[in-house]
Amino acid sequence: MRILVAEDDRSLREVLERGLREAGYVVDVVADGEAATTMLKDHEYEVAILDWRMPKRSGVEALSLVRKLGVTTPILILTARDAAPDRIEGLNAGADDYLVKPFDFGELLARLQALQRRPALRFNEEIRCGDLEFDSATRELRAAGRDIDLTSTERQIIELLLRRSPAAVSRRTIANQVWGDHADVVGSNTIEVHIARIRSKIAGCDAKIETIRGFGYRVIAS
Repeated sequence: MRILVAEDDRSLREVLERGLREAGYVVDVVADGEAATTMLKDHEYEVAILDWRMPKRSGVEALSLVRKLGVTTPILILTARDAAPDRIEGLNAGADDYLVKPFDFGELLARLQALQRRPALRFNEEIRCGDLEFDSATRELRAAGRDIDLTSTERQIIELLLRRSPAAVSRRTIANQVWGDHADVVGSNTIEVHIARIRSKIAGCDAKIETIRGFGYRVIAS
């Protein structure tokens, strides 16, 4: 499980990095909001932690920017600001959760695990890759102009892949985002069966689902 931690306080950053590694996460750390924005745009994370106050760009500014770019990574904001207007501002910018300093590390871990079980974010927009189009408002998929009949699970998988395209999405992320609380019992074979069904349904369009050996899948236009 890969996580991004953006925190400008060195001592807290080191505590978070050490504790999260001990909890089983692969941790990337940055010390400013500009670097956090770049990392969230360029890499796939299970979840991210952003401090509100950081140099170069605040956590909330970075959050708002990456949400506009379509980044759906679950993001938790850390801050010493606990007034209701501050919480509202953070949530309106696209935060999935909000934790006030000082905090108990066990509570942080519980919140991160809860975020990983949530379904992918959805926005009212059309997502395209080649002539493959997904309308997130109507939940309909079209391939080369024809409507595609999907199950609920297939619909969630293709939406996740399209939102992350051309980046690859890990099998673990697919399991967490699509199956939620049941992710731990979902094997790679189960995911592959659903991917195979989606591939057969979108055959003939100029977008395809590629398998990234040992990792997951991605949608690209051929």
